[in-house]
Amino acid sequence: QVHLAESGGGLVQSGGSLRLSCAASGSFIEIDIMAWYRQASGSQREPVAYISRDGSTNYVDSVKGRFTISRDNAKDTVYLQMNSLKPEDTAVYYCHMIPFGDFGPGSWGQGTQVIVSA
Repeated sequence: QVHLAESGGGLVQSGGSLRLSCAASGSFIEIDIMAWYRQASGSQREPVAYISRDGSTNYVDSVKGRFTISRDNAKDTVYLQMNSLKPEDTAVYYCHMIPFGDFGPGSWGQGTQVIVSA
């Protein structure tokens, strides 16, 4: 129903920056929640940040002050600006979106790899 495509991952040195993007396409009227999750090797997938349609945001403690989530509703796109990256940020980052009126699990992207070298 909603297809998500992430981009912007890559290899960066510790202290560097990356900007992730995720664009939605498919059959929907309006996206309520846009969020980013990540999954490191050998770990469970964890929420990183989310943003509601009115701009309200929330972040996991480990990225506060370093990451910024934003959205462009006209483009149905969510972004994650990642600054001061650390090796522990290394993970596959997944986009997650929930349309208005959706009481199910929402839609997931296939992920984009972020590797931070020491």
